[in-house]
Order: sequence, then C-alpha cells, then structure tokens
Amino acid sequence: DIQFAVHQSARFTHFPKKSHGEAVKRICRYLAGTADQGVEFNPTKAMELDCYVDADFAGLWNHEDDQDPVCVKSRTGYVITLGGCPVLWVSKLQTEIALSTLDSEYIALSQAMRDLLPMKRLLQEIANEMKLEFGKPALVHSTIFEDNNGALALATNQRITARTTYFHVKWHHFWNAVTVGDIAVVKADTKDQLADYLMKGLSRETFEHLHKLVQGW
Repeated sequence: DIQFAVHQSARFTHFPKKSHGEAVKRICRYLAGTADQGVEFNPTKAMELDCYVDADFAGLWNHEDDQDPVCVKSRTGYVITLGGCPVLWVSKLQTEIALSTLDSEYIALSQAMRDLLPMKRLLQEIANEMKLEFGKPALVHSTIFEDNNGALALATNQRITARTTYFHVKWHHFWNAVTVGDIAVVKADTKDQLADYLMKGLSRETFEHLHKLVQGW
C-alpha cells in the first residue's frame, strides 16, 4: 500500500525539496497509524496463480519538469496472487517512453509475464516433487486480469500489424503460453483492478477499496 508513494519519493533523493520531505512525513504518519495492521492471508481452495496488471500512461506529465523526458514515462503496476493471497507486487517506471495507452498497457503486461511465467514453472516443480493435488499441469491455472481492451486484444488475438511490428521480439515473448492455454488473459473491471494503487495516487475511497481486496483490511 505504500509502494507507489515510497518509489515516487525515492526518485528525488539526489535533489530533495521541501515537498518531498512532506511526502515522506505523510508516509511515516500513515505507517504509524496502521502499525497494528499487516497483510491478511485468506487463501481460496483453488490453487491459482493470478496476476492483476495495469499501467499509468505518462502519469507524471504536468506533475514534474515538463522538459525532463522522464516525466512522460509510464508506470507499471502489478500484483501476483497465489490462491487469492498476494505474493509479489511491483510498482516501477517503464524503461522506455510508450507512445500510447496501448503501448504502456502492453509493456506492463509483458513485464508482468516475466515474473508470472517463471513463478508458474516453479510452482509446478514444487507440486510435482511434493505430489500435491494440483500437481498436474492442467490444474495450475493462471489468469491475467487486464483492463485495457487494446492490450487484451493484442495478447489474445496475437495479430501483428504495421503499427505493432516493433513489439514482435521484445514484448510478445509470452504468446506461446497463451496459445497452449497455460495463461489466460481476461478483461478486468477497472474498479477491481488490484494493481491500480501501485501506479498512482488515488482517492481515499478507491485506495481503501483496493487495499481491502489485496491486503484484507
């Protein structure tokens, strides 16, 4: 719940200003006020390794120095859950400048796959070695929840167009996993996109709603 705020503040450690100090104090006050809270794990019966992924396209524009190219970089946010419990959460700026919302969303999706696919293979190996009930490949389900229609269509239809040719090598690496059914990429309702609070500041109501879904309180 503090990952976005901490990451954003840490970007200015080389040249901190008063506003950054106030932001850090606010984070500390939040931590002090929630010191008796943590992450509540309430696993579901289904052993599913799922991922909620989202991107904030050029979210720093008009909030930082407009002459600094970093301000138009998009932010990737995703949370991977095992049996409904969060096991990995990420909030980071993308390394390159996305040219559209579709680009930023698809880059975030591809980055999330780089963590999800190895974790899925590791889970499968553990299940096989320990002879767990979900050890059969067909029983280790993984679903990616994506709220951008363009990225969803590109991931599932897997059609190369003139506009997306440059994606071919760098970002389509997970297509085979989708084709053979190892991974399902499905539409997520924006209000239930668990990765949303990893990318940007939200209203208190929205923040607490997502906080409850991910962390249990």
